[in-house]
Amino acid sequence: MNIIKLSAIDSTNSYLKQLCSDKSVKDFTVVSASSQTHGRGQMGAKWQSQGGKNLTFSVFKDVSFLDVEQSFYISMVVSIALLKTLRLFSIKSTQIKWPNDILSEHFKIAGILIENIITGSTLKSSVIGVGLNINETIFTDLPKATSMRLISGKTYNLDEVLYVFLDELKHQFNSLEQHHYKAIKEIYLNNLFRKDKPSTFKDKNNIVFSGFIKDVTNTGNILIKVEDNIIEEYAYKEVTLLY
Repeated sequence: MNIIKLSAIDSTNSYLKQLCSDKSVKDFTVVSASSQTHGRGQMGAKWQSQGGKNLTFSVFKDVSFLDVEQSFYISMVVSIALLKTLRLFSIKSTQIKWPNDILSEHFKIAGILIENIITGSTLKSSVIGVGLNINETIFTDLPKATSMRLISGKTYNLDEVLYVFLDELKHQFNSLEQHHYKAIKEIYLNNLFRKDKPSTFKDKNNIVFSGFIKDVTNTGNILIKVEDNIIEEYAYKEVTLLY
């Protein structure tokens, strides 16, 4: 496994994407940075992290074995790998908040940014960005954030956590390459925050409504049961779960 460690970079995803465009990159190449000046989350949101206290890294993965219509399985296996890693370090009450935030005790502990490289209509590879709060203790203006240290009171070795996650990620992708779609989706849904529970949502028009999360599609849209047992489908940024 090729791991590139940087002291500071604007974004590990941006760096790895540029690396891919310049030369051939081996599967599971990892770019890890002690500090990101412009870390990114979903839809351009910024990821805040204090230098040297957390993990901010990106992984290159060949996903040419998947159809474009199955792209959300990438997010599913990365989310599952993070859950399993956290549980191996005794971080409990962990769940996935759609589409790919990881919660512990209802607080955000990790985020995922997946950028797929598509040629024509063919899915080629993915750059998987992960931000995992490990030894951070102060989250300015982020009341819903937490870290492994805040939860357990322990200080963790960042490399140890990274290597455990990468081993788990390989295991999950191996399962995906063996086409265990049903099992993967079942694990994802069984760990999905607020699934089958009465919840409040806000749509892109700022209309608040009630419903039940029922499922996700293979491309990542969420299915919510609303009044009269109608199932509505929403893409990311079309709906917000209020909690």
